Amino acid sequence: MDLNKKLDVLEKIYKIYDDFAGNLDVACKKYCYTCCTRNVTLTTLEGYRIVDCLISDGKAYLFDIIQKDLHKRRFQPSITTNLLAELSIAEKDIPDEKSCYSWGECPILTDRQCPVYKVRPFGCRCFVSKHSCSEKGYAKVDEFILSVNNIFLQYIEHIDSQGCSGNLIDVLLYFESSEARQNYRDGVSNCAENNLISNRSIPALMIPPEHRLKIQPILQAILSAGSEE
Repeated sequence: MDLNKKLDVLEKIYKIYDDFAGNLDVACKKYCYTCCTRNVTLTTLEGYRIVDCLISDGKAYLFDIIQKDLHKRRFQPSITTNLLAELSIAEKDIPDEKSCYSWGECPILTDRQCPVYKVRPFGCRCFVSKHSCSEKGYAKVDEFILSVNNIFLQYIEHIDSQGCSGNLIDVLLYFESSEARQNYRDGVSNCAENNLISNRSIPALMIPPEHRLKIQPILQAILSAGSEE
């Protein structure tokens, strides 16, 4: 699957999720930015799309803002969602990963708004809560929604299986380089050299037995988007 096809599939997957989330009873609304932390993760496919938008929209100045924030602590994952599935299947130990809200807000957040909202990654799209996180201090998410989120994460990684995943900051700075963007278009990714981890194909879908029937329409919609090509 070439890059343009992958981006097209990604757009369709986002649309499927946005339609699903649009029917949920959630407290999320404009100017609600409690979940906009510096711990968001994404794939290189999503990052390429964001950077392409930044450059075409004249927002390349955000790279300088991100660079100045680079010294601050942030969540840098050691395993991807599909590697987690592999380890679970093999009944192997899963590494502990630390992430803390107190590490600060997303560096590109501007006046409580996201400058790349229209192309925000799935890690931002899927963060929903039944009540206000700022008032309660935590999110309340239905277990079924968590299962839905997991399969979307798995398929997004799957279509970018030759790419990488990592913190939003690291992925965006990686693609600041025109050479890195060209390499990615050519199917070349340098994950470890850029604080990123390699993506994997789906070994098995992580769906609890109690959610398997209910999730079928969503799963079929994802497959119809071309994610298995």
